[in-house]
Amino acid sequence: MHLSYILIPLVTILVAYVGGRLTASSVKTWYRGLRKPSWTPPGGVIGAVWTVLYILAAISALIVWNLSAPVSMVIATLFVLNAVVNVFWSYIFFYLHKTGLAIWVCLVLDLTIILLIWFIAPLSSVAAWLLVPYAAWVSFASYLNYRVWAMNR
Repeated sequence: MHLSYILIPLVTILVAYVGGRLTASSVKTWYRGLRKPSWTPPGGVIGAVWTVLYILAAISALIVWNLSAPVSMVIATLFVLNAVVNVFWSYIFFYLHKTGLAIWVCLVLDLTIILLIWFIAPLSSVAAWLLVPYAAWVSFASYLNYRVWAMNR
């Protein structure tokens, strides 16, 4: 078995775990007291969506890593950067409560996903398409983050 079948799911689980712990640090306290748009999804829906997105991203990474062609350093760097920025957003938003700064971090996260799709598409359309829901959700999350910031400043 190729090592990527162990490492990629482990990294994905680590990102989800750390992000989840940072989120849990204030989701029932600080976050609950924020004014939010009426269309804000319930926490359970958000958690379920993120679970699916992490699975799709891990599958995309596995497809790319296991292609017969070598993976470019750009793609590898973008996957790592995406994971770091993903956790960093949870830290900025939920742990530091910096909703304005978190908007910018969310936009950087979305940019990393769009760049991943761009660079992966010529190698594997399936791997690229698996990241489209992630990009769509983070775009939605960016707007939600903006609205939360605007409603609470």
